[in-house]
Amino acid sequence: MEPSGSQAGAGDGADDGRAEDYASVGFASRIGPGAAPAVVVVDVCRAYLAGGPFSDGQGRFEAARASAARVVAAARSAGRPVVFTRVVLAPGLHDAGWFAVKVPGLEAFEEGSEWIACPPDPAPLPGETMVTKQYASAFFGTSLASTLRASGVDTTIVVGFSTSGCVRATALDALQHGFRPLVVREACGDRDAAAHDQNLFDLDAKYADVVSESDALDYLSTFQEPA
Repeated sequence: MEPSGSQAGAGDGADDGRAEDYASVGFASRIGPGAAPAVVVVDVCRAYLAGGPFSDGQGRFEAARASAARVVAAARSAGRPVVFTRVVLAPGLHDAGWFAVKVPGLEAFEEGSEWIACPPDPAPLPGETMVTKQYASAFFGTSLASTLRASGVDTTIVVGFSTSGCVRATALDALQHGFRPLVVREACGDRDAAAHDQNLFDLDAKYADVVSESDALDYLSTFQEPA
């Protein structure tokens, strides 16, 4: 698979000259996919979906959820690992540090909250890993890197919520832990369209390859055994 290789495709597709400007000074090269991918589903939970405290009211998160579900299904069909993450915080947010001071809304993720639950799809199947975290990156203070390495993974296909927060932090840390990060554009959601587009643009310029859902599905299809 060749990931979508231009900055113009990373965000909203507007041709405002940014892509050429970044490329001219050495940004936005391509990392490319590896030989052993895993899908990392970041915080796809009820808190962001209809009726949840972080719902955008515009259907952006629901559209991203549907795309993420298709990517997860393709990974399973190809026999590739799928790892889920969730935020779970102690009562009173005592383990969230200054993050809880900055974002009081994190109380939605207190242990026992209904909003932590995954939607029906995507949700972990028996035998799939769920990583519990307290901060934005799925790698920070967790066993995720060790879990991926033990499975021989070299590429992380990142999907989930939210683009400007935990998806961005996870993709950045994937790079810093030595994994090839691919971020699936349609499978990531943010409550603000501009924040979504700008963070995809910046990730694609510096830290990850932003790819389309179609590209991700095509890549995963190469691992399927012939019928």
